[in-house]
Amino acid sequence: MARGRNDILQGTLALLVLRTLSVSGPMHGYAITSQIQMVSADLLRVEEGSLYPALHRMEQDGWLKSTWGVTEKNREARFYSITAKGRRQLAEEEESWSRLTEGVSRVLRYA
Repeated sequence: MARGRNDILQGTLALLVLRTLSVSGPMHGYAITSQIQMVSADLLRVEEGSLYPALHRMEQDGWLKSTWGVTEKNREARFYSITAKGRRQLAEEEESWSRLTEGVSRVLRYA
């Protein structure tokens, strides 16, 4: 079965979330998904069923911290922010992504 065009390569969700929070500051889950979708020009969509378990894992790993706050629509929500440990993980994830994309590019250019 072919993958949909909006499927996120397994293992990149943490990279996308950490990067989004490092650039944009604290955000609630829906805002994170909206930001990723907007910045990617609708090429990437993060489903809630993937996002919230990932946020929970990243918080357990110490990469994120959360606090309760009120959204722009006056609803209570958890706001996530990146920690120092999360910034170190982001650097590792970015390096890993660079190696992966370089390897794929080399294979695609191979003649």
